[in-house]
Amino acid sequence: MTDTTSAASALPIARKEITFRVVLLGLLLAVVMGAANVYVGLRAGMTVSASIPAAVMAMLLFKMLFKDSSILEANQVQTCASAGESLAAGIIFTMPAMILIGFWDSFDFWSVTIIALTGGLLGILFMIPMRKVFILNNPELAYPEGVACAAVLRAGEEDGEQTGAAKNLMFGGMLGAGVALGAKLFGVFTATLEAATVLSSRIFYFGGDLSPMLIAIGFIVRLNVAILIFIGGAISWIIAIPLLGTGDQFPSAIDGAYELWSTQIRYVGVGAMVLGGFASLYSVRYGLVAAINELRNNLSSGNMMKPDLERDIPIWAIITLTIGCVCVLAYVNYRFTSGIRITLLATAVMLVMGFFFTAVASYIVGLVGNSNSPVSGMTITAVLVAGGMLWLFNYSGMEAMVATLGIAAIVCCVAATSGDVCNDLKTGAILGAAPFRQQIMQIAGVFVAAFVMSPVLNLLHNNIEGGIGGRELSAPQASLFASLARGFSGEGQLPWDMIGYGVLVGIVILIVDWYLKSTGKKFRAHLMPIAVGMYLPFGLATPILIGGLIAHFHTKGTPEASHDKVLHRGILFSSGVIAGEALMSVGLACLTALGVQSLDMGLSTGLVTILSITAAVLIVWMFHKFTQPMNS
Repeated sequence: MTDTTSAASALPIARKEITFRVVLLGLLLAVVMGAANVYVGLRAGMTVSASIPAAVMAMLLFKMLFKDSSILEANQVQTCASAGESLAAGIIFTMPAMILIGFWDSFDFWSVTIIALTGGLLGILFMIPMRKVFILNNPELAYPEGVACAAVLRAGEEDGEQTGAAKNLMFGGMLGAGVALGAKLFGVFTATLEAATVLSSRIFYFGGDLSPMLIAIGFIVRLNVAILIFIGGAISWIIAIPLLGTGDQFPSAIDGAYELWSTQIRYVGVGAMVLGGFASLYSVRYGLVAAINELRNNLSSGNMMKPDLERDIPIWAIITLTIGCVCVLAYVNYRFTSGIRITLLATAVMLVMGFFFTAVASYIVGLVGNSNSPVSGMTITAVLVAGGMLWLFNYSGMEAMVATLGIAAIVCCVAATSGDVCNDLKTGAILGAAPFRQQIMQIAGVFVAAFVMSPVLNLLHNNIEGGIGGRELSAPQASLFASLARGFSGEGQLPWDMIGYGVLVGIVILIVDWYLKSTGKKFRAHLMPIAVGMYLPFGLATPILIGGLIAHFHTKGTPEASHDKVLHRGILFSSGVIAGEALMSVGLACLTALGVQSLDMGLSTGLVTILSITAAVLIVWMFHKFTQPMNS
């Protein structure tokens, strides 16, 4: 890992950081990345970091248009842009549950915007006192994505790098957008290649979504995580569904597989995620104590007299903004519940758990990267704690459900944003950026991205078939949180037996992971990716595994320390694919809202299947071709 102090001191400090062009491009990309990741998260149940593609785009544009641009300017652009992506994760994992429980018919603009803004701000404000603990004084945390982003920015300063990077992003974007057009506008591809059959009353299913975006996600998270997600999917779809039997009760084997998964099997994943959330909390207990001590030290010492490379936003500004956010959140809670006591309880739980999960998210991002941070598991834990406390105070019905989901939304925004802040501050520490300037850009990115969340959610919900909760926008986390909120409030019945089985499976996985760690194995059985795989439709796990395998083949036989460099070209291509498919899907939803109907070509089912299989083969070939290292 690069030595932060020496790296920073080797760079001139007087270079430009925040300029008008930086602010303009950063805010624009924060909106674009936020909108794209709303779709990605609702579709795939996870988001991917926007830091690297934003850094490349900033370097490219600045080098083409401004000869005096600096690497620190590009770093500030990616800092701002990544705020939109992280905020999208916090909102889409929780706010759609308000639709699913019937509290809203459409997303309330001001409620969503205020929750996004205050939750995102609290994530930044809570993380600032922990910067030294997790970034400067913790050699255990490698920050793989933060280090990779710094490497991309440095590589971008070399002559000729910008053109190649731009081509990779462009070709990836064309592939993602083209497949989305073919499947959703012209109907020449099917969304999922799947098959199922019933043997002795037992359903056997296998399938995969025709989505280059999912292959790109697998490439970015790499083989270990991709395998774990696939293992989780196999546990649910290949093992558990056949064990349940009852296949003769459904009109088709495919319908039966989805029905058994949605009503019973996915709750095995819920149990595993709950256990994973508590395991994550336990793993960061010492870091949380250190962060609290650091906050106490900052309150008793000055900040403004420190050099730029050591200075954070002033502590008085942190306290003032935090108090303002808490007051606004109390008002939102009162709008939701119309009760003073439940408002005070919900607001207090939000504040305490938000600070607590800031430490958890920061620690985990340092270990496995921002894209792999188990924000879902943290939010599940928040739902359980909040739901349990409201139940103890005898709150029930819609009032309790809305209060629980409001707490979950804030905790999720805080966890997602604080992890992103930690990742970006690590990149800045390597490059010699001023922390307080990065924090200002993060706040600016959160502010603008918060205002696009509700419009994009309404656009997708109203103009994609099935809306949120349907086949394309399954919104797995939000569906889960809605079910948990119903169970705690007495409005629904949870399959506690399946949740219990999930806890048992989780215990076995934790034991296996402990064994792998104790024996020094590189492959780890992290619980959260397996639990997410159990909870997601199996069609997502297959292409994610393919992407992980492609990344593995490119790095096979090379030292682990050089993997980021070997995969650099492929990460850019994959980032372009994700942006292209996501933005095209949002654009098609806009066309539908304007009255433009699908231009379905009316092809026969057999021909569509043949075209889809052909397209799947070509997509995998293109990934192999365009993600190869330059010297291959």
